[in-house]
Amino acid sequence: MAQEIYSNDIEVGDVMPVLVKAPIDKVQLVKYAGASGDFNPLHLDPDVGKAVGLGGTIAHGMLIMGFVGQAMTNGIPKKYIKKFGVRFAGMTRPGDVVTVTGVVKEKSGNRIVCDLEAKNQNGTLLIGGSFEAALPSR
Repeated sequence: MAQEIYSNDIEVGDVMPVLVKAPIDKVQLVKYAGASGDFNPLHLDPDVGKAVGLGGTIAHGMLIMGFVGQAMTNGIPKKYIKKFGVRFAGMTRPGDVVTVTGVVKEKSGNRIVCDLEAKNQNGTLLIGGSFEAALPSR
């Protein structure tokens, strides 16, 4: 959980805490399928992924978006988040290590806008996104 943070403490170019997730594994995909209700076989059965030309199983995009949201709220308390959006850019596969980074791109008064990226261990962009937060001032 993020500590209290104030707009006075933030500047354009500041980097958010980096979040590195353990390698994606089948158990995590099965648990996420159960939690989300998304039992699409692309996420659970490597033969289905191969049959449709994806080369095997892929992780749920919303699981990776959840990692991005976790990174966001590790840096900024969720009560201050006003907007959050992402663009799915690549597929995550079992064994991938997902790293989420963020940087403050804009600041106006107590409002900040941060860009976020989730990449795998090869530097492939999985998700790009941004959020806007309205922070208190001291």
